[in-house]
Amino acid sequence: MDKNAKIYVAGHRGMVGSAIVRRLKAAGYSNVVTRTHSELDLTQQADVVGFMAIERPDYIFMAAAKVGGIHANNIYRAEFLYQNLMVEANVTHAAWQAGVNRMLFLGSSCIYPRDCPQPISEEYLLTGPLEQTNEPYAIAKIAGVKLCESYNRQYGTQYINAMPTNLYGPNDNYDLNNSHVLPALIRKAHEAKMRGDKTYEVWGSGQPMREFLYVDDMADACVFLMEREEVDGGLFNVGTGQDVTIRELAETVADVVGFKGEIVFDSSKPDGTPRKLLNVERLRKLGWQARTKLRDGIKLAYSDFLSKTAEV
Repeated sequence: MDKNAKIYVAGHRGMVGSAIVRRLKAAGYSNVVTRTHSELDLTQQADVVGFMAIERPDYIFMAAAKVGGIHANNIYRAEFLYQNLMVEANVTHAAWQAGVNRMLFLGSSCIYPRDCPQPISEEYLLTGPLEQTNEPYAIAKIAGVKLCESYNRQYGTQYINAMPTNLYGPNDNYDLNNSHVLPALIRKAHEAKMRGDKTYEVWGSGQPMREFLYVDDMADACVFLMEREEVDGGLFNVGTGQDVTIRELAETVADVVGFKGEIVFDSSKPDGTPRKLLNVERLRKLGWQARTKLRDGIKLAYSDFLSKTAEV
């Protein structure tokens, strides 16, 4: 990418989008275009088409999405399906209409079947049933992947699909009702410590295994893919290639936060997919791998949480 190229980052206020903006600016890209939700509602087709026609970006990082943890995904199923479908369809089609040849679409590892072989390779997509608790979100993201593939095949565009594992880091959502597991654990452990509690509760059995990627590593991978001339499309898993049990994760969070009590697991709550580890060989063969260790990333995330708590 030319350093002066116009680059539109959709969803720049979110955790992933803000990390991509940080990475682009650190690399010297000087013409980054953003819009807040109040300035541009990506679910409104006419508004998106108008924006693309006026701005005509050279590149797009498609990081805008309605996201949430297992509770939010399971409760707000209609919103997760509808809003994500509308956003990705509007941006992809309007980008093509405006002559944008290169775009990166951010998906999710939940697109893969619930019980597929581990680690999960890109070719396992659409080979089995999805995890029911987040099926609407997964279906929306699968549609986004297929949109990019279809525009590439029919129109010769270079739309890349990046499928990250579980992300965490600065600008994460720490709302206990809507957040993902790691930020929820950080908040629970911190609040338990501040109250002087002897225990803090974790949903599920603690046995499922999950992979976690620091969001700035994810942003680095996105820019890496967009800068590679040999990458003209396709699906790429983005992760660390290593996973931990939820129990191990909760213990690490408690240690970083400084909570000295007991961790209690509520097995009446859903576990979700038993294991979700990505095969990242396709990206690794291109020369990229994650750099941030889990404990180090959790320390950075906890510092971010504390800064946000201080602002309230």
